Amino acid sequence: MTSLPLPLALATRLLLIAALLPAACRRSDPRATPTSPAAPAPLAAPAPLAAEPAPAPTEAPPPTPPSALPALSPGARIEDERNTIAIFRDAAPAAVFVTQKQVVVDYWAGRAMEVPAGSGSGFVWDKQGYVVTNFHVVQNARSLTVTLQDQSTHDAVVRGVEPRKDIAVLKINVPADKLVPIRLPGDKRPRLEVGQKAIAIGNPFGLDHTLTVGVISALGRSMEGVGGVTIRDMVQTDAAINPGNSGGPLLDSSGTLIGMNTAIFSKSGASAGVGFAVPVSTVLRVVPQLIKNGRAEQVGLGVRIDPEQRIERRLGLRGVVVLAVDASGPAASAGLRGLQNTPNGVVLGDVIVAIDGGAVDGYDDLYNLLDARRPGERVKVKVRRGNQLVEVETALALVQ
Repeated sequence: MTSLPLPLALATRLLLIAALLPAACRRSDPRATPTSPAAPAPLAAPAPLAAEPAPAPTEAPPPTPPSALPALSPGARIEDERNTIAIFRDAAPAAVFVTQKQVVVDYWAGRAMEVPAGSGSGFVWDKQGYVVTNFHVVQNARSLTVTLQDQSTHDAVVRGVEPRKDIAVLKINVPADKLVPIRLPGDKRPRLEVGQKAIAIGNPFGLDHTLTVGVISALGRSMEGVGGVTIRDMVQTDAAINPGNSGGPLLDSSGTLIGMNTAIFSKSGASAGVGFAVPVSTVLRVVPQLIKNGRAEQVGLGVRIDPEQRIERRLGLRGVVVLAVDASGPAASAGLRGLQNTPNGVVLGDVIVAIDGGAVDGYDDLYNLLDARRPGERVKVKVRRGNQLVEVETALALVQ
């Protein structure tokens, strides 16, 4: 092997190192290596937030244009308001507050005491001190008081009652100049119409002299009263009537009595817009009788009957069984027959089934068909006698 001279060999090695050094430098440069991760770009500085605009100043609403209606003078009212106010001022002094007391026995303490047991309304009938209210307001009362509009309270006694019409008359001893009677219709009573104004004055829930306004909603309503028979021809109104209004007056737009507030139809016990009043025609007929006689006059046929209809219910009969006939009464003259005793037992006589063509299904029908009649009037009575229908004519007489 031929050896190179030392200087020449050294120069060759230096040239080789100089040739390799740039390549090594290129491979060690991290920017040239494909697998090297790229350096993240520097984040840009966030842009400054835009300033919110300042709220605009609140502007006052434009002024309301003047009304086209002329300004009302002080104290001005529409016609209906003036009418209602005038009626209350005129009729309120006639409305009264009726309170009843009953005896409660404390057996543990061994004593009895009177406690308030209920209240209702009423109205002054005349200057003699007679007050009209509902029978159910005074029923079972131990004692009664009547409070007038001036808040004076007076003891009252019952003059007469008619449970079948739910009417009672009380008497108080008060100077005539302190009494303001209710306005009663004259002989020519105006006919009531559905839709006309109705005003109720009373003491609902003990709030004395409260006024409510409505209209007559219906006429000729019937509902069972506390006396066990149907009260017919009642006035229905949507004027609010609540517990405590019973016995108070129902008035028309002239302030004249058209009925006595008596009952409500309600599932809650409070006013539901359906109230009923005994018609003024019934009040005008019954009240003078109670003042005069202490009881209402009743006409009949001169026969004995059972208002509870025990025989009719047991036998399933329609009509009213004649139990007996007054020998001196009109029914005896007409030939009506009562129960008869036979060797085989008691035999039915006549069963009343109609009066002047009006069907009699029970005592309620018989009472109401004869209610407005007068003594001496003649009626046609249809009876079932055995298997036959017989019609007779007879006069009416007062029933004692």
